[in-house]
Amino acid sequence: MNVSMSSMVGMALAAGVSLCALAQDLTVKAPPQNRLILIKNATLHTVSGGVIENGTLVLNDGKIANVFTPDQFRAWQSVVLLQPPGPIEIDATGRHVYPGLMTGYSQIGLSEIDMIGATRDISETGDVTPETRAIIAVNPDSAIIPVTRSNGVLLAATFPSSGAVSGQPAVIKLEGWTWEEMALSKSAGVVVQWPMMRPVTSRFVRTSESDQRKSIARQIEVIDGAFRGAMSYLALRAEQPQTPTDLRYEAMRSVLPGRDERGEPVAPSGRVFLMANDYDQIVAGVEWAVGLGLRPVVVGGLDAPLAAGLLKKHSVPVVITGTHRFPKRDDGDYNEAFALPAALHREGILFCLSNADDTAHERNLAYSAGIAVAHGLPPEAAIRALTLDAATIFGVADRVGSLEAGKDATLIITDGSPLEIPTRVLDAFIDGRRIDLSNKQTKLYEKYQERFRQTGDLKTGDPQPGAAHQPAEAPALEPAR
Repeated sequence: MNVSMSSMVGMALAAGVSLCALAQDLTVKAPPQNRLILIKNATLHTVSGGVIENGTLVLNDGKIANVFTPDQFRAWQSVVLLQPPGPIEIDATGRHVYPGLMTGYSQIGLSEIDMIGATRDISETGDVTPETRAIIAVNPDSAIIPVTRSNGVLLAATFPSSGAVSGQPAVIKLEGWTWEEMALSKSAGVVVQWPMMRPVTSRFVRTSESDQRKSIARQIEVIDGAFRGAMSYLALRAEQPQTPTDLRYEAMRSVLPGRDERGEPVAPSGRVFLMANDYDQIVAGVEWAVGLGLRPVVVGGLDAPLAAGLLKKHSVPVVITGTHRFPKRDDGDYNEAFALPAALHREGILFCLSNADDTAHERNLAYSAGIAVAHGLPPEAAIRALTLDAATIFGVADRVGSLEAGKDATLIITDGSPLEIPTRVLDAFIDGRRIDLSNKQTKLYEKYQERFRQTGDLKTGDPQPGAAHQPAEAPALEPAR
């Protein structure tokens, strides 16, 4: 069969449109907060300042204006005149309020369906692409976003993944019409894919150990050359401003050490995120980064407890990429991945969590933390790893991660601990905007619940699993029936 080029292009475009349509989020984005919101009588898990029983949060203009104990709220109420139209009051008696949960490693907004390349935008051509920014590729209409946030995950660090120097991860809010609206941090640093340091010996591997070692050396040379080249370029630019601009090296400026106007050394503001799991990888990558004056973060870190001394010495945090994993080695403990967060906590190493085995399953982030609690991690440390510690690692703790006056009003209201599977997220706010918590799965539940109602097979209306959206004027938090 003869097919013209124009026909082929048309079919390709049609396929792309179809894929986009299948993966599109059809929920309406929330409008900006335009009225004062009072969340009253709640158990406030501030993270940074303990737990406040029967507390009140005041949300104003997208920020947390006040965090009140009962006595403080009564005093405030008595002296503050509330102008019409008056505040929206949410009675959260018996409910819990937490900062919005944050996943420390994901490809939310970049990847939709793993097996369909047209829905994945996670990589760029080339070995060294530090100028690649994940943020500009984020799809605000990803169908994964509403599913993820319905379980309390409102923030995500989304990562590029390719080559040796992959590009810049971003921290996004899981709500917004455009990627600009979603951006909390357009660039958190630069991602480095540190190579395995030992040759793989297996009957399935046909490359000799010698050739593997040469390949490892070449990869390290590429990474080191990129960073040293950028440092030389910036030094030259400082002396000779007329030096032609190199966008690749300019993209690395934030993660490289510099000097102030007096010539004193200045630590970099951005982080270098080292993708590394093996002990040898972690040690080699961290020592290299520290040697260049960089601020490394280990991403993965399955063997991180073995390198605890080095990590503590240089204050290197770890982003754990999931606890639902098999042992890394045949002779490893069955629970080594489950117990990894507890091991890092005992060592005093800053860490956060993700559920990065599959972007579509990032909604299970809190349950990964729950597994860690079952294997020795204190519940308070688990919540902190999902909130303030994650925000600290990615440089956004001044905006999110705890319930404090002045921070963004990004939070969830639940009927229990997010770490427990029966807990429902009843309400969510991002920058004071009340978020629609419906998604494809809740719509399917409603559809087939109605079918059984019509046939008479459904005798009682069971509560919808997960959360139900409530309009801003309605204070009720009970799930729809």
